Amino acid sequence: MKNKLAVLPKLKLQYSTMKTLFSSYQLKNITLKNRMVVSPMCQYSSVDGYATDWHLVHLGSRAVGGAALVFTEATAISPEGRISPNDLGIWRDEHIEKLSQITDFISQQGAVPGIQLAHAGRKASTFAPWKGRGQVPLIQGGWKTLAPSPIPFRDQEDDPEQLQKTGIVNLINNFVAAANRALIAGFKVIEIHAAHGYMLHQFLSPLSNQRSDPYGGSFENRTRLLLEIVEGISAIIPEDTALCVRISASDWAEGGWDLDQSIRLSHLLKEMGVDLIDVSSGGLAAHQQITVGPGYQVPFASSIRKTVGIPTGAVGLITEALQAESILAEGHADLIFMARELLRNPYFPLTASSELEEAAAWPNQYIRAKP
Repeated sequence: MKNKLAVLPKLKLQYSTMKTLFSSYQLKNITLKNRMVVSPMCQYSSVDGYATDWHLVHLGSRAVGGAALVFTEATAISPEGRISPNDLGIWRDEHIEKLSQITDFISQQGAVPGIQLAHAGRKASTFAPWKGRGQVPLIQGGWKTLAPSPIPFRDQEDDPEQLQKTGIVNLINNFVAAANRALIAGFKVIEIHAAHGYMLHQFLSPLSNQRSDPYGGSFENRTRLLLEIVEGISAIIPEDTALCVRISASDWAEGGWDLDQSIRLSHLLKEMGVDLIDVSSGGLAAHQQITVGPGYQVPFASSIRKTVGIPTGAVGLITEALQAESILAEGHADLIFMARELLRNPYFPLTASSELEEAAAWPNQYIRAKP
């Protein structure tokens, strides 16, 4: 596996550098009040794709907690694109109303609402974590999955159906239509999900894409679908909306997608006007071998940022204010995407401001608790 992944030096945790995390950041024409982002996290709490009060409270509380940019979970652009039957969706106009309520509330807290548009591909039709394991049978509300090639994620799973040319055209159109609904709903940042082994990542990786048509084989062919979707969405995005792409920088598996290809892709995305690369890794191969530790994916974001000259977001076991500050201050990324830590503590930005002795605007209703 070719990653050319440099090991970061030990983080310098010095108070003299404790300013970047709470500095504003210009993402296209959008000003973020700090560098902390609520990463997309599946909630498995939708019915037929509709957002609920759970999403309002879940996302709204992170905005109240001081994050600058709040992303929805992976939001399906079609029913068969859901990871589970309980996933959020934006494939019909009726989904817009509740999403608009959520974006309004997030904006009222001084945060920016973002949405991640996704299609799960062969990893669709799975049970919500607390409802079971594996694929949902058709008789229980599951569906036939789609993929670039008829290769299942796990050997014991059913083969997905290979997308034909008409299916690819529909996929592109669905992404663009979903982006248009997102704009109507009030989202100011749109992220295309091309990571974690879902549909667009499946097209990128030679482990899951074994097509012999213009969408498979060479690097140019395997990246074609993502670039066509970026082109379609870019054509409808106004100047006050930013476009990001989440990628898995490495499959962590021999013969798969790797950092070299991620850097090549990032060059192309930069040329197309993508504003930021959200850099994660893994999720494509069940046999992946990942060395996990604090900030283990930061070197990927750092390499892409420094080699390509495009802004990046770092994600993955970033759990402490000092750690996040050092990543930014040392130039490894531009934004910090946080997931599990913000599940544990929705008010992490507020508590981090006290820890780093930085000023942060607390909600008026909470000022009595400010240290």
